[in-house]
Amino acid sequence: MKTAERIVMILILFILLGGAAWLYFAVQYEEKEVLEAVSRGDYEIPIGDDGENIVTKDEWESVYPYTVPIFIGQTLVNASIADDLPERIQGLSKTPFLPEDVAKLFVFGVYGEHSIWMKDMNYSIDIIWATEEGEIVHIEENISPETFPKSFASPVPAWYVLEVNAGFVSKNKISISDKIQLP
Repeated sequence: MKTAERIVMILILFILLGGAAWLYFAVQYEEKEVLEAVSRGDYEIPIGDDGENIVTKDEWESVYPYTVPIFIGQTLVNASIADDLPERIQGLSKTPFLPEDVAKLFVFGVYGEHSIWMKDMNYSIDIIWATEEGEIVHIEENISPETFPKSFASPVPAWYVLEVNAGFVSKNKISISDKIQLP
């Protein structure tokens, strides 16, 4: 092997190792920030007289600061976008709550089964898989944290995955072939 080829291989290896290290530390840092905020009480969810959670926009925006409006079927929600690997790995893990009008939208940018598991989850969710055009192709309802380490995947290749509160699909009459309208 020539010296130039060795140098290129070493550079590629260095870049790959650096990227892996960055990914590891980025996920660890975000996880640490969330855990510290929860332990400080920054994410305390107020309870109303009727026993229901009262979550104001300011409170949920502290957990989900960057959202975009989307429609799931006929229902408008604010979608917190996970469009890079660290965000998709983190997902909703260790989040203290998910407001009824907020969803986590995973943008994979490639078709696949895109397995979802309930690692470090604090509440149950419904999971929705959709095509690049936004057509819903698979739904799993009321998935609880106790199902971990089992994973859930779409038998039909999907481009997007949406995580919403457990009961959202039933309450809003969401079904296969409904559309997700993205901005």
